[in-house]
Amino acid sequence: METQGVGWIAAIIIGGIAGWLAEMFMKSNMGLLMNIVLGIVGAIVANLILGLIGVSLGGWIGYLIAGFIGACILIAIARAIKR
Repeated sequence: METQGVGWIAAIIIGGIAGWLAEMFMKSNMGLLMNIVLGIVGAIVANLILGLIGVSLGGWIGYLIAGFIGACILIAIARAIKR
């Protein structure tokens, strides 16, 4: 994450915000730790997917957007698996 200009502490903070936003958007009920994990892992997943189609998001806002998109994807996948 250092190569994108976002440090580890910032990644945790932004990941938590992105996970919380995704939690509110997808109407799921998760805790703070899971929101942080969803936001960080979601940002990684979204950056990989967006990289395949040629879109690059960087910096704080880009990481927040990617984290939100990725966390929503992960929540949707988890719901599909539970069914």
